[in-house]
Amino acid sequence: MSKRTIRHYSVRRNGRGFWEPTKKMRALGFGNVPCGLDGPAAWAIAENWNQRWDATRTGAAPAPAMVAANNLSFEQSEELTVYPPRSLGEAFRRYRQTNEWGRKAPRTREDWWRGWKRIKPVFGDCDPRTVRLDDLSAWRKAVEETVSLREAHRGLKIWRAMWKVAAALGYCSRENDPSLAVRNSAAKGRSQTWSEGEAARLAKRAWRMGFYGLAAVIGVAWDTQMSPGDVRNLRASQMASGGHGQLCFTERGKTGVPVGGVLSARSMRLLAAYLEKLGTELTRDAYIFRNRSGQPYSKDTLGDDFRTVRAAEFGSLERRMLGHDFRRSGAVEAITGEAKPAALAHAMGNTLDASNALFETYVPVNVATIRDVFEARKRGRRVLR
Repeated sequence: MSKRTIRHYSVRRNGRGFWEPTKKMRALGFGNVPCGLDGPAAWAIAENWNQRWDATRTGAAPAPAMVAANNLSFEQSEELTVYPPRSLGEAFRRYRQTNEWGRKAPRTREDWWRGWKRIKPVFGDCDPRTVRLDDLSAWRKAVEETVSLREAHRGLKIWRAMWKVAAALGYCSRENDPSLAVRNSAAKGRSQTWSEGEAARLAKRAWRMGFYGLAAVIGVAWDTQMSPGDVRNLRASQMASGGHGQLCFTERGKTGVPVGGVLSARSMRLLAAYLEKLGTELTRDAYIFRNRSGQPYSKDTLGDDFRTVRAAEFGSLERRMLGHDFRRSGAVEAITGEAKPAALAHAMGNTLDASNALFETYVPVNVATIRDVFEARKRGRRVLR
């Protein structure tokens, strides 16, 4: 391998490279960065961390320690970063100032920020017209090796979307995106499922541990098949009574498609007990589900609390999740119980059925469809036992 000299870069005995900051740099919040196997991809990561250090050293970007000390999120710290003219970072900042960015669903913006975290260290300061195919290929490989295949896939997907935005703003030509020659293979889809009994055990464990809001979230998420993001964003005005069980209606955070769900008697009791524990009357616009501090659940606090309860009940090696795995479990129950794909897709607010787009357009979400899916899940549950 080449003896190429890169500032603050060293290679360990196992052949893996590391970017290692000095004591002064550590005091400003920089730490060791694993770069992967020694080679062009590792060198690129080290060079880009040198660029980040240079930006901090010259005052063009805040030090990581300052960001942490002020409890700034990645998004907030991004607003303090100064990018060179005609750079990709400047294009992204201009895009965030448009109405089009504001009209994106919150979950979609989260995806862009998550992808930008991978893109920024390497290409944020670059004129997009100077980025070559081999640069992108090495970057994607490095992300896959040092983080995960899933993050590498997301990063390149956001790069492609960002290139189109930069082209629309006049920073590059839309047809010249070098990433189009990079194969963007995705991670295999998840297949794990939960049983009703396991979901009940999770809710009980959460309640015993004092996570009352989480216990109610688990009950609602299991019965309704809503995503955790949709459940935690439910407000008091979105809970409606359907006569034979509580119905909750909302829109999917990512698509705006209306969804709804019926609560079982057990989940209704759990929700009522949680609201009694809450001890305050919720106004129409108040968020229903709150963590132990009394604040509305955020994405991070909900995930952290769920992992704590999951480990307590099923051990630290358990990796099944509250989101997709709950929704998949409900879909398996419903299909086993002979629910029609169109009805199931409609109730879940996705495109499980091939022609669901037309179905959504002409048949609004209604109580009958939701109840049909709810009953089909009961039938399927009996078969699966």
